[in-house]
Amino acid sequence: MAHNEEDSIEMDQQNDNDAETEDAEKSLIIDPDSEELDFNHSRLTKLENLEPLTKARKLCFTWNLIKKIENLDTLSSLIELQLRDNQITIIENLDALVSLEILDLSFNRIKKIEGLNNLLNLRSLYLSSNKIVSIENLSYLKNLETLELGDNKIREIVNLDDLTNLTNLYLGKNKITKIQNLESLQNLQLLSLQSNRITKIENLEELTKLDELYLSENGITCIEGLENCSKLTTLDLGNNKIKKIENIQHLQDLEDFWMNNNEIEDWITVESLVVNKSIKTVYLERNPVSKDPNYRRKIKLLLPWLVQLDATLCR
Repeated sequence: MAHNEEDSIEMDQQNDNDAETEDAEKSLIIDPDSEELDFNHSRLTKLENLEPLTKARKLCFTWNLIKKIENLDTLSSLIELQLRDNQITIIENLDALVSLEILDLSFNRIKKIEGLNNLLNLRSLYLSSNKIVSIENLSYLKNLETLELGDNKIREIVNLDDLTNLTNLYLGKNKITKIQNLESLQNLQLLSLQSNRITKIENLEELTKLDELYLSENGITCIEGLENCSKLTTLDLGNNKIKKIENIQHLQDLEDFWMNNNEIEDWITVESLVVNKSIKTVYLERNPVSKDPNYRRKIKLLLPWLVQLDATLCR
């Protein structure tokens, strides 16, 4: 006997639902002795049935549909928790994770930094691409070494004084107007402030261990304020409004110098780079000087030790 069309559609839908249920169940078959489990792209909507995982050290739930952090109370041995790319709005229910060292909550819908007070062993915290307005509630995290807060809605650098072990700080793509309040971060080796609203390089005097500084896509007009940053190996000043290369002669360890998309038009200012003998890569494309027909030849004669000019290797 022939089925009518409605019956066929209903059966197809039922089969699809059964397949989805079966996939979901498959994705949650877990070995209680596992130390690492990966549930990427598993279409999970909830954190549940994790109680047996008392030996778990790393759990990965990236690219799911999870809306709430919950049901983690038995996971005190957990070292790393990945919840990137979900739909989480609140940082909560993490108090039991006293061994946690790495927490990734990037690409969610979080508006406030909170609920981290018990994570005293945390070394790396990733909160990029959320809706965070203020840096706050981090003072307990004395062991924090990496803090990623890029692509949020932060307007001011504040409340970092107690994070004296911080080595990497990412604050790119926010709404920050001033470099400030970094004096206590004397172990900082990488500082990223790309794509903000900064107009002046300042208040870096205490950052004597700084190795990489990223300040591209701001409104900076002058290279200054780097007197005490003599260990810099990477300096990114691309996409600003700088007319002159100056005040970097003391950066004798500088290897990568990115100055693309600025307003440098005088070759005399480019010649100041001859004292920086460690430079391997220079970006000067889309400056007025790069329109010179002999641009590449002049640069290579000036800096014969150069390995790369713009995107092209030097022969």
